[in-house]
Amino acid sequence: MELSRAVEAFAVHLEKVRRLSPATVRAYRTDLRGLVEAAGDIELREVDIEHLREWLWKSTQRGDERATIARRTSSARTFFRWAHEEDLIAADPSLRLVSPKRGRTLPHVATADTLRDVLDRLEQAARDGEPVALRDHAILELLYGSGIRVSELCGLDADDVDLDRGTVRVMGKGSKERVVPFGAPAARAIGAYLTRARPALAVRAAEPGPGLFLGARGARIGPRAVYDLVTREVGPSLGSSAVGPHTLRHSAATHLLDGGADLRAVQELLGHASLGTTQIYTHVSSERLAAAYRLAHPRA
Repeated sequence: MELSRAVEAFAVHLEKVRRLSPATVRAYRTDLRGLVEAAGDIELREVDIEHLREWLWKSTQRGDERATIARRTSSARTFFRWAHEEDLIAADPSLRLVSPKRGRTLPHVATADTLRDVLDRLEQAARDGEPVALRDHAILELLYGSGIRVSELCGLDADDVDLDRGTVRVMGKGSKERVVPFGAPAARAIGAYLTRARPALAVRAAEPGPGLFLGARGARIGPRAVYDLVTREVGPSLGSSAVGPHTLRHSAATHLLDGGADLRAVQELLGHASLGTTQIYTHVSSERLAAAYRLAHPRA
């Protein structure tokens, strides 16, 4: 079997058997197609450790980040382990592949005061009842108020929100469903959007769907539009254009921990499979604590 055919068979396995999300399957396919380009579309059984090292070396020469190279290494290991288990190859060439150590990068976090100013400004802009302004305010309130992912927000249907209980039902990674709480400001913003804005946006679509947040043409809003919204509204306050919905998720998690929330509760809220993923936010809080100490303590 040629390498390219094996990669496509592996992608089908990830989608149909392991039931991974389309975004995850797409990431595996992209990484492994890079291997096909680097090694050539040779027979799968002919791929050896030198092909893999050459592929990753070229990534290094292009200046790719260590995290990117580490991800590609992981993709190759998962792929060849599957191929070996399926008896497509006699030996796994990725076993001797060394992954570069990832440098720890702390997430970009906005202060509570900064986000309060942004959200107050959006609330003020939404008071004239313009549908898109009402929608944008509701989106940012929900992203920060619940800490959900942008993919989860875009996948929400209108009946996933319970305004009386202040909760939203989301479908997370690995098709795992969870119920996430949000506060009164988000509830007010979503309520205003549902009654005053969503009907006006829905009539613009040829066939109105169940999506909670709708685009200018009445269809379900996409991640790109949400990224642009956050960059436009939050970026200037942080002095950076390199912000997106993840900034609000990181900020929500950090502010919860700063306020004394239990780490496992935050893990459940964010939908992290591993507690280790959530622990990155304890480092952010610790750095803030250290900064406050240096500024305030006379013996710092």
